Amino acid sequence: MDYIELNITSIRDIDPEIILAQLAELGFESFSESENILQGYVREDVYDEQAVASYLASLKVSHDLEFAFQRIPEQNWNALWESAYEPVTIRGKCQVRAPFHPPVPGIEYDLVIEPRMSFGTAHHETTSLMLELMMEEEIAGKDVLDMGCGTGVLAILAFKMQAARVVAIDNDEWAFSNALDNVAVNGAAAIRVIRGEVDGIPLPGYDLIVANINRNVLLKDIPGYSGFLNGKGVLLLSGFYEQDLEMISEVAAGAGLHYVTHKSANHWVGARFMK
Repeated sequence: MDYIELNITSIRDIDPEIILAQLAELGFESFSESENILQGYVREDVYDEQAVASYLASLKVSHDLEFAFQRIPEQNWNALWESAYEPVTIRGKCQVRAPFHPPVPGIEYDLVIEPRMSFGTAHHETTSLMLELMMEEEIAGKDVLDMGCGTGVLAILAFKMQAARVVAIDNDEWAFSNALDNVAVNGAAAIRVIRGEVDGIPLPGYDLIVANINRNVLLKDIPGYSGFLNGKGVLLLSGFYEQDLEMISEVAAGAGLHYVTHKSANHWVGARFMK
């Protein structure tokens, strides 16, 4: 699937996080920032130029924000990922690298991830926060569910942490295919990869559910996740900002889950809840 690259220039006098949050609401999946320039990436089929223009025009700034967009075909998007894709090490224990990077000696969890267009390379704060939170869990022998799995990176970590059963689900065909490939590359064929949503979660219950999606999907699906958690099961969530944590926690509480703790990085949050 093709993507749209949106370039917003002259973003002085305004916190870029404000723009990022709204663009995420409009379907944008990833961002890149440099001096006075903000780039966002969104699937072509969900891009709404009029909505973006209306939002930017509504901002109270001392100057006009200028923007332009271009269509990025799949093959060019893949080249963009690879050209900027460097290995990421989390807490000295977990490394996320591409197949064309050599392994690093002494790393406990070596995750080989070919990102393509799927979300989940640990370059984004939400993925690295989830990896950190997972490494603090006792996963060995547990049943784990990865919702909105993207590249499958979280499911693969669960497998390498000796989970008893791992299920990974994503509703996007590209992500589903990408996760299957990454599972194979990591020798994790025992992971069951499914294309679907909450209603496609296979029974029985899970000891740990991880979901790195976006705020609106989480708010809608948290009650469903809770229904699939075993007693005292853990739910790890990311994909939202610090200002959204209270709202997320309220919905979780209404679904029988209590807030335990969270981590933050660049205003993004990774949170832990327990049933």
